Amino acid sequence: MDLFSRSWTALRTVVAETPDEDFERPSGCAGWLVRDLVCHLVIDAQDVLITLVTPAEVAPTVDSVTYWNLVEPPTGQDPLDALIPRLAAAYGEPWLLRFHLDDVGSAAGRAAALADPAARVSTRGEVLTVGDYLSAYVLEWTLHHLDLIACLPSAAEPPAETLAAARASLERIAGHPFPSSFSDTDTLLVGTGRRAPTDMEKAALGGFAAKLPLILG
Repeated sequence: MDLFSRSWTALRTVVAETPDEDFERPSGCAGWLVRDLVCHLVIDAQDVLITLVTPAEVAPTVDSVTYWNLVEPPTGQDPLDALIPRLAAAYGEPWLLRFHLDDVGSAAGRAAALADPAARVSTRGEVLTVGDYLSAYVLEWTLHHLDLIACLPSAAEPPAETLAAARASLERIAGHPFPSSFSDTDTLLVGTGRRAPTDMEKAALGGFAAKLPLILG
C-alpha cells in the first residue's frame, strides 16, 4: 500500500510540474505525446476507483504477478490506443489535463489508502486481493513515470524504492533475474522494450535476451 502511494504521488507530482510546452514532447510510449500519456493516466485512475468498489466473493484467481499477461507488441490498431490521442487533444489546454488527473488521481489515492488489503475485488474478469491489485499498479505507475520523463531530462525520476519493487515484479513475471550489472531503470526499460539493449547488455543477458521484450497487458 505504501509503495502504491509513493509511486502514484511521485508520478502525479511530475505531471503537475511539467511545463505546458512539454506536453507536446514525445513520451516513452511509442506514438504518444506527453499529453496522451497523461490522458491515459486519467483513465488508469478511473480504473483504480472502479476496481476498488467492485467487490468479489470468490477466491482470488490471480495475484500481483499473474495479473499481468505477456502480449504481442502493439500494432497501433487497438481502438483504445487510437482514442487516447483524440481524447487528449480534446482537452485543449494542459491545465485541464492536470486538473482532471489531480482530481481523479487524488481520489484514487485516497480510495487505495482506505481500502482493506485483504478484501477481494474483480477486474478484467479476474479476482485478486486489494493488496495484490495495488502492488501490480506499482509496476504500472513506475513504468509510466519513466515513459513520462523519457524526453524531459530535468524531471524527477521515480523513487528508488518503487524502481526496486517494479524490477522485482518484472523479474517474477519473467521467471528470470536480470543481470546485477543492470540498474533498476535499465532493467525496466530494456526488459519491457522501451530501450534496445546495448551489445554489452546483450552479452550479459545471454540466452535470456531472446525472450525479451516483455510486453505487459
